Amino acid sequence: MESGRRPRRRGEAGRQGAVYIISVAAELAGVHPQTLRTYERKGLVSPVRTTGGTRRYSERDVERVRLIQELTQGEGVNLAGVMRILDMQDRLEQVERDLARAQRSAERLREQMRHELREQLRRTSAELVLYRPSAIERHRRSSLRGEPRS
Repeated sequence: MESGRRPRRRGEAGRQGAVYIISVAAELAGVHPQTLRTYERKGLVSPVRTTGGTRRYSERDVERVRLIQELTQGEGVNLAGVMRILDMQDRLEQVERDLARAQRSAERLREQMRHELREQLRRTSAELVLYRPSAIERHRRSSLRGEPRS
């Protein structure tokens, strides 16, 4: 793929919701089916292929085609520019997923550390006893060391 996107495999069809055949996807996106084929060749969209080789487009694919149309027709961006924009968008989405995963992992670690700390405090607090020598014991110690009485 020119854009650096990985093609989807057949097994991903269910997860991606790829249900539209090319004619329906083209109609929903407001383009000709040949335009979808061109976008696929350029790596701008990657429909899932059935075992028979039929293209299946997801709602996300249709939205992506609409965005491509908006960028090319409305903003005057050429397809090379669109490819860069979509690649950056894909990378941003991946970074956002990675960040969310890292935040969840950090929160799990925080919770684990809180639990370990509570457990350590529970264990050590049962073994520690606060000891304060009485006034008589302080007096006895100081007189044994030869310190003047107070």
